[in-house]
Amino acid sequence: MKILVVDDEEDVKSLFEQKFRREIRGGQFEFSFAFSGEEALEYMQNHPSEVVMILSDINMPGMSGIELLKRIRTDHPSAPPQVMMITAYGDAANHDQAMQLGADDFLTKPVNFNELKEKLLLL
Repeated sequence: MKILVVDDEEDVKSLFEQKFRREIRGGQFEFSFAFSGEEALEYMQNHPSEVVMILSDINMPGMSGIELLKRIRTDHPSAPPQVMMITAYGDAANHDQAMQLGADDFLTKPVNFNELKEKLLLL
């Protein structure tokens, strides 16, 4: 399964690669990383059918995760990837807005990687 992780914190890449080392080695998951909403849209433009799941931070400079979610749901309506929003702020307003815009799930930071693995394995 191809997963695009969108987060402005670049240490997220090594964290995901460490936490999912076994699944990556076994070919269960393949991760790509974008460090901004704009970079994520560019990646999806260049790899339109590859991405099955997007894990996006909400609070990023430039294009927020909420804006990215709006663009994904507008630009890829026929076969939209699953989108899981991640935020350090588990507030109801962010959650409700993300779900109204078509998010499939919502996680709070720090990410519980065991919970995330379970959710990804159900896809």
